[in-house]
Amino acid sequence: MNRPRRPSKRNRVVVLCPHFAPDTAPTGDVMTRIVQEMTGLGVEVHVVTSLPWYRHHAVEEGWAGRIVRREQTPWGSITRVHPFPSKNKRNLVARAAAFIGFSVVAGVCALFVGGWRRRVTAIIAMSPPLTLGLTGWLAGVVRRAPLVFNIQDVFPDAAVQTGAITNRGIISLASWLERVSYRRSRAVVVLSEDLRRNVAAKLPSSLASRVHVIPNFVDSEAITPADRMTDYRTELSIGDEIVVMYSGNVGFSQSLDLIIDAARHFPEVTFLVNGEGSARDSLRDAAKGVPNVRFGDYQPKERLTEVLATGDIHVVPLRRGLGSVSVPSKTYSILAAGRPVLAAIDADTEVTRILAASGSGISVAPDDSEQFRHGLRALLDDPPGRGAMGVAGRKWVETHVSPHAVGRSYVELISSVGN
Repeated sequence: MNRPRRPSKRNRVVVLCPHFAPDTAPTGDVMTRIVQEMTGLGVEVHVVTSLPWYRHHAVEEGWAGRIVRREQTPWGSITRVHPFPSKNKRNLVARAAAFIGFSVVAGVCALFVGGWRRRVTAIIAMSPPLTLGLTGWLAGVVRRAPLVFNIQDVFPDAAVQTGAITNRGIISLASWLERVSYRRSRAVVVLSEDLRRNVAAKLPSSLASRVHVIPNFVDSEAITPADRMTDYRTELSIGDEIVVMYSGNVGFSQSLDLIIDAARHFPEVTFLVNGEGSARDSLRDAAKGVPNVRFGDYQPKERLTEVLATGDIHVVPLRRGLGSVSVPSKTYSILAAGRPVLAAIDADTEVTRILAASGSGISVAPDDSEQFRHGLRALLDDPPGRGAMGVAGRKWVETHVSPHAVGRSYVELISSVGN
């Protein structure tokens, strides 16, 4: 991160988040850049996060051996806590225990970062994990600072919709924790109007005004349009054929079975799933015998422009019911790379509105293989149209979702709740 201006004595913020650079999670990228923008505007920030672990679901080499690591920075400090990752990604009990353990240790650290006697303007906590909400509130009670609760995905709604959680007792407990966390927050930040309505409906009408929309962003200087014939194609032994790409977390929230079905109907097209996650192994099994489905591993952030340029068409598939509780941040990156989008997602939700407003892609119903194939056929048959969509998406990103605008919105919110 670049050296910012001298921190302001007025605004001092503690940030609780599950990932932060150099960790590779998308939410880590988001919070890292928000912190960079806030410190550039004169805010002193003390981050409490996990040791890097997202890529392999285990603490990265060189970071293990200590439960807590601390480092001073020109703009504040970073405290990294062991995330206690479970080896079995699908074991929800183990994952919940890990979140709780991380949240407890992180909460203790949050009491002392930046000097426990020094005034804190606000505490920002990011969810998921949902447990960081109460952690941030309790730390705020001790440090006399209001909680700003940043919601990336509404939990447990998303997990219930995908069937990841079916136990009624666990759902009730998570829903209670969600409501309590919202009520204890001075401000709740969500990514879209859909999420705002969802969260506001779970609050008394007198508290609904506490919910604010601040979208995520994309760094349009770091991600730029590039030639489709990339070195990455060569590495994967892909030629000059059309590539339909899914890039991001390979999880159970995404309808990636649509890709397997489409590949069977379009044998002349290569379908590339690029990324890692809990559903990757089962997706590989489903793709056996479908030779035009390829898998690429996670690539360093420095190669993101190249990776995205490899795809001629990008897909954003989200299971039915999730469009109103989750905003796939990959959409912004795809538009910044100047590529058209085929989204299989609930109608009249944030991604569909972005594509309609920018003219950067096509939306079809979620979990509908036939509609997905029809949308894909329309894009495959219209190369000039695909090019125009890519240009339109790039222009929309440059004018609507800059990191500086997002960072300033956070600083203004923090200043308003901290006074």
